Amino acid sequence: MAAQKDLYDAIVIGAGIQGCFTAYHLAKHRKRVLLLEQFFLPHSRGSSHGQSRIIRRAYPEDFYTQMMAECYQIWAQLEHEAGTQLYRQTGLLLLGMKENAELKIIQATLSRQGVEHQCLPSEELKQRFPNIRLARGEVGLLEKSGGVLYADKDAIRQLGGIVHDGEKVMEIKPGLLVVVKTTSRSYQAKSLIITAGPWTNRLLRPLGIELPLQTLRINVCYWREKVPGSYGVSQAFPCFLGFSLAPYHIYGLPSGEYPGLMKVCYHHGNNADPEERDCPAAFSDIQDVHILSCFVRDHLPNLEPEPAVMEHCMYTNTPDEHFILDRHPKYDNIVIGAGFSGHGFKLSPVVGKILYELSMKLMPSYDLTPFRISRFPCLGKAHM
Repeated sequence: MAAQKDLYDAIVIGAGIQGCFTAYHLAKHRKRVLLLEQFFLPHSRGSSHGQSRIIRRAYPEDFYTQMMAECYQIWAQLEHEAGTQLYRQTGLLLLGMKENAELKIIQATLSRQGVEHQCLPSEELKQRFPNIRLARGEVGLLEKSGGVLYADKDAIRQLGGIVHDGEKVMEIKPGLLVVVKTTSRSYQAKSLIITAGPWTNRLLRPLGIELPLQTLRINVCYWREKVPGSYGVSQAFPCFLGFSLAPYHIYGLPSGEYPGLMKVCYHHGNNADPEERDCPAAFSDIQDVHILSCFVRDHLPNLEPEPAVMEHCMYTNTPDEHFILDRHPKYDNIVIGAGFSGHGFKLSPVVGKILYELSMKLMPSYDLTPFRISRFPCLGKAHM
């Protein structure tokens, strides 16, 4: 039996951004929470890497746009609590052909949800952003509240209870009190929240469930400006998201994370084991970089068309690229947050709140229908 001091209201496995925000909400409600992380912090092995992310309300789905309204509020509150800047408004420019269906759906969602935006025909786009070269028929949709999030997980972690890093979870024993055994010791909790990114199924398989998660290795590429600062925030250059320019979206952030370098990435990757994330590049990795090089050469003429820096991160994708936020089908005090599919960081303040609510058996603040495990019909008895 674990000692009383090792009994918690909740244990969160995985100290990425989703786990940090789950612990943050638990701690704010005076719950005794332990955040477990298998690697020593800080590390770059998880689902997000680098110091900057895009924040946006622009989504095809109303439910994400609605969730983002509260996310902006919590990010602002956290900035105040942590005493550090976490958000910089730059605007988000969506680029695509005039007839692009996804662009039209996003515009309709923004209009329905009352989010300030502006449609920019080709001529106006050229005047506003002369350092973007447009393809014929390309138009823009500018979401004014879009911008850059600075990925300061430490600021969130410090506000979220006890953190034990360098402790890999070896065994989970379900029960009225869940027992979690790590490489160092055992702990007990009334509830367990698993936010383990690409390692989620390794923890869930012994608990009788395997989720349809695909782990992808993503190239995070930075491109040198020919004139330093020409794509910077000081030049009012926005974040951007490109549709219909490649099989998957291409996105970029103003230069600044590295001096004189702009982050431009492909929103897709290749199957990878998280333990082998830094293995030599596969041919498909090289193809992805080639797609980016062509985009940079054709659309961003003031960047060198070969990446100056290339890093890697992992995506954990679901088949529909919507999150999994649910209780274990058999053990209702085990909660799962997974499958953030490369767009979870900006939404993490509300994801953490939802996982807190599920773990404390409170009424969720949002309709969780899009995020339930039961939406995957392939999860029959063989997976449970």
